[in-house]
Amino acid sequence: MTHLDGNALAGPLGELFAVDVTAATGRCASCGMTGPVASLKVYGPGPGLVARCPGCDEVMLRLVRGPGAAWLDLRGTVTLRIPVVD
Repeated sequence: MTHLDGNALAGPLGELFAVDVTAATGRCASCGMTGPVASLKVYGPGPGLVARCPGCDEVMLRLVRGPGAAWLDLRGTVTLRIPVVD
């Protein structure tokens, strides 16, 4: 199955957050690899988006949209460092 890079998450996550989350740095809960969300391997779009670690291929993020709601599962991500303007 082919995948896209984490930049494919820019639009869907941009609908939920006021900042560009693809520029955030995440740490994989499985292997500890740290890198930008834009470097994740993204599969989808249906029934949702699944983003996997480029190091160990474990799921770090899941995003599913439904009528009037979105579900964001980050249990495969230990931390998500989001740059913000002071």
